Amino acid sequence: MPKVLITGAAGFIGQLLAERLLSEPQYQLILTDVILPPIPERSLNPSNAITIKADLCDPSSLTLLFSSSAPLDAAILLHGIMSSGAEANFDLGMQVNLHATLSVLEQLRQLPSPIRVLYASSQAVYGQPLPAVIDETVQPTPEGSYGTQKLMCEALINDYTRRGFIDGVALRFPTICVRPGKPTAAASSFLSGMIREPLSRKECVIPLKDRHFRSWLCSPRTLAENLVFALSVDFQGKLPLHKRVVNMPGIGVSVQDMMDSLAKVAGEEKLKFLKEETDPVTERILRSWGTEFDNTLAYSVGFKKDVSFEQAVRDYIENEGI
Repeated sequence: MPKVLITGAAGFIGQLLAERLLSEPQYQLILTDVILPPIPERSLNPSNAITIKADLCDPSSLTLLFSSSAPLDAAILLHGIMSSGAEANFDLGMQVNLHATLSVLEQLRQLPSPIRVLYASSQAVYGQPLPAVIDETVQPTPEGSYGTQKLMCEALINDYTRRGFIDGVALRFPTICVRPGKPTAAASSFLSGMIREPLSRKECVIPLKDRHFRSWLCSPRTLAENLVFALSVDFQGKLPLHKRVVNMPGIGVSVQDMMDSLAKVAGEEKLKFLKEETDPVTERILRSWGTEFDNTLAYSVGFKKDVSFEQAVRDYIENEGI
């Protein structure tokens, strides 16, 4: 039974992935976060998971975590301070996004043999100027602290893999949408809010007055399937040991496209809950990111394509029972 450690497991993606892995009987999970993460309520095999509260910035907590979870077959690193949060608090972003990740990698380096490590990177590693369509050959030049911290961790994943310490890959996530729950400290948080809040009859503020503004998005369902795939795919011959970075599949969607999908699926009246205002700080971060990606490399490895944003809205409504 493969034993998989998930850090940041109390967050949305951590819970999403845990539920997906626990839908199959063969995975044993160790879920950890700075708060005690729950075992997802809809898990089919909840007894296959244990939860551990651990602060990855605390050496003693980290040592206890790894002594409790050994031996491991894989680790999925999802912990982090999101984009706006890392920009607002540089020290906290560096501590959690960079130093805690390095500490985890050092623990993994001590294991008897290299294990599969999935690192959650981000499209935020890219900054302007950018070509109309981005692929992995485009030089990352982040314009924010979050993207910079992610890029530094990508370099660590590459070098630890090249040296044979781990069998790692850095997966650059698109914005995951539609997320349930409350708004986050991510600059892109409003993209889920545009759907989530009107469906709950709440207001969502769009932080820029530009309906042509495009974002690169991925549905939660597609992301979960691709992460499960990445746990076992053989990257040999597909990715060089020193270039273990993949832009994950997504779709380009404008603000107007999102509004149209909301209206089509849930009714025109829901649009009245959307308010367009200008937030210069958030808009600067958003406009530094790429809007269209060439996912040829991801598809050649075997990752799954996303379908459409309209389907992501329908998935959200189905999952939340709205």
